[in-house]
Amino acid sequence: MEIVAYGVLADERPLLADAIDRTFHGRHRMRGLELFLDRDTVPTGVGHEIVLSSVNDTLDADVLRTLAEGGTRMIAQRATGYNNIDLTAAATLGLTVARVSSYSPYSVAEFAWTLALAVNRRIVRAAHRTREFDFRLDGLMGRDFHGRTAGILGTGKIGTAFARIAHGFGMRLLGRDIAPSPECVELGMEYVGRDRLFAESDLISLHVPLLPDTHHLVDPKALALMKDDAILVNTSRGGLVDTDALLETLRAGRLSGVGLDVYEEEAGVFFLDKSLEVMTDERLARLMTFSNVLVTSHQAYFTRDAVAQIAETTARNVEDYLAGRTSENTLTAP
Repeated sequence: MEIVAYGVLADERPLLADAIDRTFHGRHRMRGLELFLDRDTVPTGVGHEIVLSSVNDTLDADVLRTLAEGGTRMIAQRATGYNNIDLTAAATLGLTVARVSSYSPYSVAEFAWTLALAVNRRIVRAAHRTREFDFRLDGLMGRDFHGRTAGILGTGKIGTAFARIAHGFGMRLLGRDIAPSPECVELGMEYVGRDRLFAESDLISLHVPLLPDTHHLVDPKALALMKDDAILVNTSRGGLVDTDALLETLRAGRLSGVGLDVYEEEAGVFFLDKSLEVMTDERLARLMTFSNVLVTSHQAYFTRDAVAQIAETTARNVEDYLAGRTSENTLTAP
């Protein structure tokens, strides 16, 4: 059987192919496509029983219906998040949908700190200057994180890993989640209300899933509460931040730095080469004009360790489906 995978990145391809080969010993083969799955590309998936999707694919009711009518029975999402999949439609169509419920939390936590440190110490500006042999320090002054307050929204595995690093810097820890993390409490984290966390934190990092309750978690009110020299980092989901409100805040000269690895409208932009095109997304273009904003292309998870784990879990999810089993990764099953 041929398994088709969408949105396969060049560095991901050998790891995913190897995981499929080791799991099925040649009984099934993978066809990896660079293109993303949506209403325009869905005909390429017709006739494939198993589809491996990426986080930037669009699996709405129409796409899922076309796949199901063409013989697809299983969607294996190569990501933790699944807000791009219409699970109600999938269940109605009798599709099995699985995800990767966890992988290396260190990949994302370490990258969140990479963004925080880069915007705090003006690393991108400094690198651009030195390439031009401009070695002045004007405008490059940052601050010590030691002794300041880190606010962490979401203290699951990734948030806890981020908190351990913050603790290593000697920071005071504030957290918010539906249930406290025992490890974070042991580190000295104080769980507080949303308003207090935004008001008292010098660095805020987001590590919650995108749900109706968390959509635009960082809204005009939250941004107004933040310190003028605070740093905001988002390596979770773009929809957590109200981009329009963030732009207004930045235009007002507030916030010391913003590090975004995700963006509300990243589908159709991130993972693609748009360098020879006119950027029609005005909000993204405006974000890029601020020297204290650093935008990266959803790469926080992108370490060899994490991608290998994602590939192996995806292969196991397919194996479970073929054996008629479910697991903690199963989102819908007939």
